[in-house]
Amino acid sequence: MNITRRASIAAAAAFAAALALSACGGGNAGSTSSSTAAAGADNHQPLTILIGSSGDAETTAVKAAVAAWSKQSGTTATVNVASDLSQQLSQGFSGGNPPDLFYVTNDTIATYAGNGSLEPYVDQMKNKDSFYPSLVKAFTVNGKAYAAPKDFSTLSLVINTDMWKAAGLTDSDVPKTWDQLEAVAKKLTTPQHVGLSVSGQFERLGAFMAQAGGWLVDDSGKAAANSSANVQALTYAKKLLGEGAMKFSSQVGAGWGGEAFGTQKAAMTIEGNWISGAMTKDYSSVKYKAVALPAGPKGQGTIQYDGGWGMASQSKNKGGALDLVTYLTQPEQQMGFAKAFGVMPSVQSIADQWKTAFPDQTAFLDGAASSKSIPSVAGISDVIKDFDSQLDALPTTDPKSILDKVQNNLSGLPGLS
Repeated sequence: MNITRRASIAAAAAFAAALALSACGGGNAGSTSSSTAAAGADNHQPLTILIGSSGDAETTAVKAAVAAWSKQSGTTATVNVASDLSQQLSQGFSGGNPPDLFYVTNDTIATYAGNGSLEPYVDQMKNKDSFYPSLVKAFTVNGKAYAAPKDFSTLSLVINTDMWKAAGLTDSDVPKTWDQLEAVAKKLTTPQHVGLSVSGQFERLGAFMAQAGGWLVDDSGKAAANSSANVQALTYAKKLLGEGAMKFSSQVGAGWGGEAFGTQKAAMTIEGNWISGAMTKDYSSVKYKAVALPAGPKGQGTIQYDGGWGMASQSKNKGGALDLVTYLTQPEQQMGFAKAFGVMPSVQSIADQWKTAFPDQTAFLDGAASSKSIPSVAGISDVIKDFDSQLDALPTTDPKSILDKVQNNLSGLPGLS
């Protein structure tokens, strides 16, 4: 299931109106003039921007923000929504006509950087120190930051509060450890629904690996998929599956954890903050709350998903592109995007403001302190895709054998042997 983030079109429209009113204020775009000069580009060239949108709300908000900057700067800028972002970027790069700016994720950054498609521009940004350091690190390859973080997500435990109360559970029962998660998942399981349901993917089960002190790579950056910590994590997940306290979303006829939860086939799920959009739009009658994931043997741990702005090395207006990204990553724009389509801001200064605006999602932002990103290594996406396909068989397969294959695949990637 692709990660989706949804919000109301009305919210996006309100944000667009606010941007239009502020477009004449003369603030952020003009503040980057020295950075623009440093880029040494023709600022009169029009810009093209390619995004992979989660829906109308995101499209409306991004187009409004870019239009406001364009009016302010005098540079024409056009936003296009990709039907297949990866394919369209590849075609643009190979054809010598890529968009100037585009969405990237950290699992693709090393591939694009390695073939010379990306401009390592982040060090030229005046606001480069405003981002969460972990986000900048996620987009850094060989010491160069290739994309400015635009937003991010983490995983939390999402609980159906009506089912929770019906099972006789209270706030004091919110699980803080693996043992406690197992206990409440068992108690919440009934003939009508399972206690916990997640997508059978590394992108969810990997949270247990982080909590056990493992990950795909070790602290030195070497492949470590079949570490004892990771074996412990998947063994725990397999135990929950064997007990019937947890089921994969596919086992309950759902496409992802959010659907299993929203259709009330599960009392709990492990999902990211994007679930709020799905709950509002598709499952508004379901009452829920998000809490921190329980700590594992080595403490807190969750997965961080990073979205960034990539700049084409072939862009004819790198200065204008730099100016636009700086504008889009200012605090007021970041809060506008958060209100329009539910993302978490990449700048640290508005964390408290964001929590005040979204108090029910505080657990997701708090997760940033213990989150791990997918390694920024060329070819990592293919390794994870294969890992996901293997995890479907976790209920009946030895976790070590699965992880041994992942280790073999990782070791074949540049720099991970």
